[in-house]
Order: sequence, then structure tokens, then C-alpha cells
Amino acid sequence: MRVKVMLRSTPLKFFICGMLVAILAACSLPKQPAVQATSWMIQPERTGLPYKPRTEIWLKIGSVSVAPPSDGKSMVYRLGDQRYEKDFYNIYSTIPSEMIGNATRQWINNANIFSAAVGQSNSFFPFYTLQATVEEFYGDYRVRPEAVVTLEFFLTVTNSGKTNPIIGTNRYTKRIALKDNTPGALAAGQQQALAEILQQYEVELYKYAGNLPKPIGQ
Repeated sequence: MRVKVMLRSTPLKFFICGMLVAILAACSLPKQPAVQATSWMIQPERTGLPYKPRTEIWLKIGSVSVAPPSDGKSMVYRLGDQRYEKDFYNIYSTIPSEMIGNATRQWINNANIFSAAVGQSNSFFPFYTLQATVEEFYGDYRVRPEAVVTLEFFLTVTNSGKTNPIIGTNRYTKRIALKDNTPGALAAGQQQALAEILQQYEVELYKYAGNLPKPIGQ
């Protein structure tokens, strides 16, 4: 059985035809490519001569905690005293805790302060552990563009619990002036700031390595 739909109203005919034309036109439009985020890696490399080893002990790079709002992959811009903005189109290759932890481990290995610096995934029992807290990791644009990195290190020994396990704590803040407001300039500034912090801390770490307290069982 065939059913005929009669469009008796002329305005209704034009409306339906217009809708069909709009649908066909939309289907024929080329698809716009999705906006891709740009990723950045902060990975400073140590280029100086290595130290003369003071110990055959391994050092384990423990947890690195990052304070909000910089604990995610997005770059963070400080635009006011209480105003921070995340850039979801410019992200780090990995979360800052992993990125900074890996950079620290590689830097200490290149410095040759300990026999080796290993990551958290290593299953050996650590006598000495280095942990860190990243308090600031963002671009500050309130007055002039600057990369801001504040990092505190905690070197500890595994002991019987009768003595303080903390060998030493060291806190550093670096502010690097940026050449412009681009994400690339911020990434370069953060890498320089982290490099300067690690360069300062390696001097203190080398001092600790020459006078390490005895760990548990030794």
C-alpha cells in the first residue's frame, strides 16, 4: 500500500526543503581536523666533569610530589596573586612528578656521586633514598614573564628507627626571565631553572655522600 503525503501548505514545503538542503550541505562539508595538543619535555642534561666517587652505595630516587595546580600534564600560567590558568593545548610529555624524577636520577648518575641512582621501579632494598617536593612549577606573567621552579630535596637513610632517618633537606627556588610569552619559552625557562637547581644540589649531595650514616644492618 502506498501512502502519499500531500504538502498543502507552501510555507511548510519551503521549510522542509530548506532543512533537506541544510542537511545535505552539512554532510558535504570537509571535516575539520581535531586540534592537537603540543607536548613539551623538561629534561636538563649535565655536561660537567663527574665527581670522584665517595661511596659504592646505590641511591634510590623515591617519590616526587608536585603541589597543585602544577601536578597535571597541562602547562600552568600564573596571571594574578590567586589566579592560575591551565593550558590544555600545551602539555608536558609526562606528568611533572615523573619528568622531574627522571631528570634528577639521570643528573645524579652523570655526576657519579653514588655508585648508581635508580628509579622507584627497581626492586632492590634501598639503604638511602632521595625524595623531592615540587612546590612551584609554572609560568608567572603578573609583571614580566618568568619560569618559576621551587624544589625541596629530602635525603634519608633506612635505619632501625632509633635515630632520625633524615640526612639532609635542601630547598631551592629559581626564577628565569623569559624572552616572550610563548609555551616554548616557558619550557626552555623551566628546563634552565631545573638545571640550575640540580647543579646547586649536586654540591650538597656530594658532601652528604662523603659522610653517610650507617644504614640498618651495617
